[in-house]
Amino acid sequence: MSRQMHYGWVIVAVAATMLALAMGQLVNGLSVFFVPLEREFGWSRGSVALINTAGLVGLALGGVAMGALADRTPIRSVCLAGGLAVGLCVTLAAGANQLWQFYLLFFLAGIFGAGLFAPLIAVVGSWFPAGAGLAIGLASAGQAVGQGGVPLAGAYMIEALGWRGAFLAEGVVSLALLVPLALLLKEPPRLAQPAAALTEAPPPISPNLVVAWLSVAVILCCACMSVPLVHLVPLIQAHCISAQDASIVLFVMLMAAILGRVAFGKLADIIGPVAAYLTASLWQTVAVFAFTQIEDLAGFYAFAPVYGFGYAGVMTGLLVTARALTPASRRAESMGVILAFAWLGHGLGGFQGGVLFDLTGGYTAGFATAALAGVVNVVLLGGLLLAVRRGRRAPQPA
Repeated sequence: MSRQMHYGWVIVAVAATMLALAMGQLVNGLSVFFVPLEREFGWSRGSVALINTAGLVGLALGGVAMGALADRTPIRSVCLAGGLAVGLCVTLAAGANQLWQFYLLFFLAGIFGAGLFAPLIAVVGSWFPAGAGLAIGLASAGQAVGQGGVPLAGAYMIEALGWRGAFLAEGVVSLALLVPLALLLKEPPRLAQPAAALTEAPPPISPNLVVAWLSVAVILCCACMSVPLVHLVPLIQAHCISAQDASIVLFVMLMAAILGRVAFGKLADIIGPVAAYLTASLWQTVAVFAFTQIEDLAGFYAFAPVYGFGYAGVMTGLLVTARALTPASRRAESMGVILAFAWLGHGLGGFQGGVLFDLTGGYTAGFATAALAGVVNVVLLGGLLLAVRRGRRAPQPA
């Protein structure tokens, strides 16, 4: 049995790597392609940002289906389909010439790539009945690596190969790595599941209410989060800083996010998942607008890791909260629904940042809107924390 449980850490490593590759491309990897596509085709910033939004809408819609499917289908099959779709769609983007082609390709990549998020997080949590916060934090840290590393690598590949060559390289690497990694995945030992079920405490509030509450909150949370993720590189470029240097700032921010995801996962094990989620959300909300007040590269380098460490706890907090407040029998499905709204929030935030840039000629309004969304999210999470604490104090039926 100990050998089987050791394989849980293999699952964590595989999940982290797959999330790095897939989510690094679908969540914010397109940010370094904004300026090259604008120069090549003359498209507006909002139109180009909508490519990223199309992928995130695909993630949202696919997340519901893939999450439900993962509760009934071997995890290996779901993730294999997701890895193939992401790699093929990004490869085909190298030959696209029309906006609708980019929209369609990234929408399809998102729909099937959704099988690489909620199902992976759910299976990681299933392998660790105790201490799931740390395991999920480590797995989701892979996404932070990808969200920093993929744009950084993309910027250098664009410089060396052009934007078409960069898309081609990313697609080929995705196929070469995601497919064999998917074959390593498997569900936890069946013998461990009854014991886990016996020790699982009844949820303090209705799981349906939890899904609805978190779904509303996460739209606003991710609308706040996505603006710097998608627009930080072009914001820095507007100060006459190169795309490579701007991408390094994003990379530094997301390397700090690795520590933040693990730290907030451990914090969730100590103070509770909702409290950890609220703490990270407050950190993100207070800090996000400060990016518009920085004008030099040194300032961006100094502030990026401060923001990155705190903002990173948001996704870990959400995932651990969803796991703690939903029953195991429908956990992947519940996560799929909640994450659908998360991706819609990501798409909304990234799109509004581009549209307000086109309307105002700068990013001040877009980042201010992000901060406002963060404030409402903090209020909602505060209400959820109070509801959970009241539910735990209430007498439980025999």
